[in-house]
Amino acid sequence: LITSAMKIEGELERIGDQAVNISERTLELLKIPPLKPLIDIPRMAELAQGMVKDALDAFVHQDAGLAREVCLRDDEVDALNNQIFRELLTYMMEDPKTIRAAVGLMLVGRHLERIADHATNIGEDVIYYVKGKTIKHHCEQRNQKRKIPGISIS
Repeated sequence: LITSAMKIEGELERIGDQAVNISERTLELLKIPPLKPLIDIPRMAELAQGMVKDALDAFVHQDAGLAREVCLRDDEVDALNNQIFRELLTYMMEDPKTIRAAVGLMLVGRHLERIADHATNIGEDVIYYVKGKTIKHHCEQRNQKRKIPGISIS
């Protein structure tokens, strides 16, 4: 229990770091003309927030089923991030004046995606704590299949 709690504490600290990054990026974005409203970024934020809440609930209640659901939701966040990336890349190619705003929004999407990844890590730790099963390697293999060919945004 103590080891799991310490690992989860580290994930929560990283989530906090990502939240700071989002706040800083948002302040920068407020200074420039906005792009077309993107509904996917608020959706990503809702999903990531829900994943963090459910991952922590799974830990508190030792609920491996809920923890697994958190891990499965990561795919939706990753898909939204890829969709946002492609849409913003198109904006930048069509109008170079949008580059600053588009890059800022890409980074916000990336930070939200990382928050979801940290929630997934918490879910994986809960499953290990409750069931004694490691699913981390399975999730990493699944993530490798989702990468955008020829594009690295790490």
